[in-house]
Amino acid sequence: MLSTPPCRFRHAALVGKYQARGIRPVLEDVAHVLARAGVEVSLEKETALNTGMTDYPALSLKQIGQQCDVAVVIGGDGTMLAIARELAPYNIPLIGVNQGRLGFITDIQLKDVGATLPLILGGQYEEEVRAMLEGAVLRPNRDGSLDTIYEGFALNEVVVSRGATASMVELRAEIDGQFVANYRADGLIVASPTGSTAYALSAGGPILPPGLAGWVVVPIASHTMSNRPLVVPDTGTITIEIVAGRDASMNFDMQSLASLLHRDRVTVRRSAHRVRFLHPKGWNYYATLRRKLRWNEGVS
Repeated sequence: MLSTPPCRFRHAALVGKYQARGIRPVLEDVAHVLARAGVEVSLEKETALNTGMTDYPALSLKQIGQQCDVAVVIGGDGTMLAIARELAPYNIPLIGVNQGRLGFITDIQLKDVGATLPLILGGQYEEEVRAMLEGAVLRPNRDGSLDTIYEGFALNEVVVSRGATASMVELRAEIDGQFVANYRADGLIVASPTGSTAYALSAGGPILPPGLAGWVVVPIASHTMSNRPLVVPDTGTITIEIVAGRDASMNFDMQSLASLLHRDRVTVRRSAHRVRFLHPKGWNYYATLRRKLRWNEGVS
């Protein structure tokens, strides 16, 4: 029998999708696996509060960033997105445990935790670094100056879209000050390679491998058939201006700002922060695509 290598990590944070039914026994099982592997275990504060778990110290996300050297996230890709944005500035690697179906970035199944986690903690893993987006909403003043009314980060995408009751928006897109196109559509998506398999994919965009240094710009239900998805370098700044349409909104992953005004500008660029993921040894991005997108169906 293969022995588990000594643990390379000192202090692990455990984060769970605490709204999920039956999450507490899952968290307790994973915490026991971590403790047996030789790491100190702490719970993310909201996870501890909402599950009633008191056997481990509870830390805020800031404290996790300052005190822990690895985080184990139990839930789905949405849970991971929220935590990744918060912990990226601290350069803490993340390990994703999926409660349900295989996720793109939460790829360890619950049934495999007992065997897989100790190996990863012992150094048997594939490390992957993914780019993040950062953006802002700028609002012009009468004197021509611009006020920043919102700033945020996204791992998946930044979306500018029409209001709930409006028929469409008109958006002007520029890259590094160079005019690209006016889009009359339901909205416009700027997605990272990670986000290329999310909303952008359902809107007809291409899949970008995580290591590709680019963004995908995808119109949502464009009123002009010639408006096609674009893949652009991630070295520039994309600016989207609201030209027409009522109650346009902006979304950075799951963070929203509603009721954008005409002439408001949404700027998107590459963040200085990146997200680190640890996957099981032998993990392969294209194998994940095959399973998640069911490319294996019909293959004997």
